[in-house]
Amino acid sequence: MTARAPRLDAGGLLWIYVTAYLVFLYLPVCLIPLFSFNDAVQASFPLKGFTLGWYKALIGNEALAAAVANSLIVGLTSAFLATLCGGAIAYMDVFGQSVFANLVSAIARLPILIPGVILGISLLILVNLAGLGPSLTAMVAGHVLAGLPTTVMVMRSRFQNIPRSIPEAAEDLGAREFLVLWKVMLPLSASAIGSAFMLAFLTSFDEFIIAFFLAGSDQTLPLFIWSQLRFPKSLPMVMALGSVILAVSIAIAAAAELLRRRGQT
Repeated sequence: MTARAPRLDAGGLLWIYVTAYLVFLYLPVCLIPLFSFNDAVQASFPLKGFTLGWYKALIGNEALAAAVANSLIVGLTSAFLATLCGGAIAYMDVFGQSVFANLVSAIARLPILIPGVILGISLLILVNLAGLGPSLTAMVAGHVLAGLPTTVMVMRSRFQNIPRSIPEAAEDLGAREFLVLWKVMLPLSASAIGSAFMLAFLTSFDEFIIAFFLAGSDQTLPLFIWSQLRFPKSLPMVMALGSVILAVSIAIAAAAELLRRRGQT
């Protein structure tokens, strides 16, 4: 009798698919830090040697420093506003129990479904009609819109996990709705607020398309990287900068996820 060749079950095929998908998705990302330490302008194999020169080139770059400062200003401001608005919308959606609150919550989550180019063009038309024009203020408004879906979903999930008996007990003891929100609901949602803020900041910090339409003469970090890609000799420095951004983004995303999970326990 001839031995039958082993057949892969559904679980084995799934693992093969997941492994291939992860390799396809993350291998190019892993190559960026690798080539950022390569002592050559071209990103190619074999590697020429190890160097920290491209990272040292980031220090003292005035254009880069200005772009980082703009990204921090826009990111922190838009994250604060998006978290504030997202928390209020999520609270009314969960505890307001009205058609209007549900409609506002649904509209606030729509930008995640709209193509970035369409959103950028629409915002550019809007800020021009409002007299703002492309500027840091316009970018803040655009990034609030981009970060709002994330903050609404994070805060909505947290509010849904809080037993309704807690605010009802506070109201029975004489607390008004604002006091219930300030003294009870927000302290219970502190970890979710931190998570929503971090994710909104990360969304703003990495946002390119909206910033491309609304930046004007003020560059953010993604726009600075885009401008440097025109020069082949700047590619190693861009990869070094990309490696730093990647590490910071992973750290912020991990911290946001830890805060979110902590709030659910």
